[in-house]
Amino acid sequence: MTDPTGETSRNLQRLTAGDRSALAELFREFRPTLRRLVELRLVGPLTRRVDPSDVLQETYLDASQKLTAYLSHPRVSLFVWLRGLTLDRLAKVQRRHVGTKGRAVSCELRLPEASSLSLGRNLLAAGPTPSRIVEQDELRRQVTGALQQLGDRDREVLVMRHFEGMTNVQVAEALGLSDSAASMRYGRALKRLKEILTARLDHGESTA
Repeated sequence: MTDPTGETSRNLQRLTAGDRSALAELFREFRPTLRRLVELRLVGPLTRRVDPSDVLQETYLDASQKLTAYLSHPRVSLFVWLRGLTLDRLAKVQRRHVGTKGRAVSCELRLPEASSLSLGRNLLAAGPTPSRIVEQDELRRQVTGALQQLGDRDREVLVMRHFEGMTNVQVAEALGLSDSAASMRYGRALKRLKEILTARLDHGESTA
């Protein structure tokens, strides 16, 4: 992680000192977060064809092969580097299964219901609410629809923060931004999402 402590810090020190076996332990620690990243982006027919564990196994092999080059000039934290490798591997898997449509599929998301509901509630609690009561299922659908209406950059930063569970520092690293610039992008994206969500709810927009 960006600010490692305890066992993570010790394993990072071992890895930097040349103990390649530490990579397996660090990957195991980051695996739940990386798996969440994969599951968010496996949509449509890929949910039946691709096992997230297989994507992560291939990512680990990629990391093992590229570790020496990374350690010789680490530009980002290990977690952010592994996240990038996971996205690269997932893109290859998508192209393998859906061909030229893989690029479009990679822009789609399968959002966890609980996280969508939590985000929607937080947005509506932070200001004027729609004029009608919103059922849980509808709110989840409308949050998904509102996210789809966002531009790619806005959607990306919100997914990283709210659905992948990344910190602002990690997001800044992944996007090549300063911490303050990442915070500003996140704030603007959140504001835009709230505007879209509120408008959709007020006008009773369907997400079907």
